[in-house]
Order: sequence, then C-alpha cells, then structure tokens
Amino acid sequence: WYNADFSRGVGTTFYQEFSTLNTAKPPFVRDVEAKIRRYMRSSYSAVWTLKITWEKAPVYAAWSDTRKTNTYQAVLTTDGFRSYILMLYQDGGMQWDYTRLPSTNVLIGYT
Repeated sequence: WYNADFSRGVGTTFYQEFSTLNTAKPPFVRDVEAKIRRYMRSSYSAVWTLKITWEKAPVYAAWSDTRKTNTYQAVLTTDGFRSYILMLYQDGGMQWDYTRLPSTNVLIGYT
C-alpha cells in the first residue's frame, strides 16, 4: 500500500466491527467465511471481523492530484485461533499514477 492523504477533504475512511461469538451472523460475515473456506480449503467460523474501507482516497501528497483516487478495503477476521485478511480493491485496480510516486515499486496487496 502507499500513503493516502485525506488532508484536502477528499475521500474518507470508515470501519465496521462484527463480533459474532454468541450472535447471529450478518450476511457480510457469512460471505467472508465462505471466501476463506473456498480459498483456504478449510472449515472456518468467525468470532470477530473488522471491515475497514478507504473510499476515494487520494495519493500522498494530495496537493499534487486529487482526481485519481482509490477505493479499497481490508477485512480482518479471526476464529480465535487463526486470523486472516482479505484485501479488496475497486474494479480497475490502482488508479494512482504510480510512475509519479517517489517509490515506483508499489504493489497492490502485500508480500
């Protein structure tokens, strides 16, 4: 990930926490569980999930260009023993012009 800059009033960040230890699971958590079961080929039942969304985030430094923004999410989840992260990006991928960034070795995702 690269630095987002919200100092110009463009974009926002918000989060939603789902504690599902002793409660019915909302559709979002059931979808996260299904993805983990599919990708990891294992049983999984979440007890806690956190969804963080960066919406229309401009690249640092925002004074240079606030027209190209990114929307992406990180979903952290655990069953109390194993933890996972799902990283979700808007259709079309990275909208920031990575050729104009100080570091040009930018990746979508993590290593």
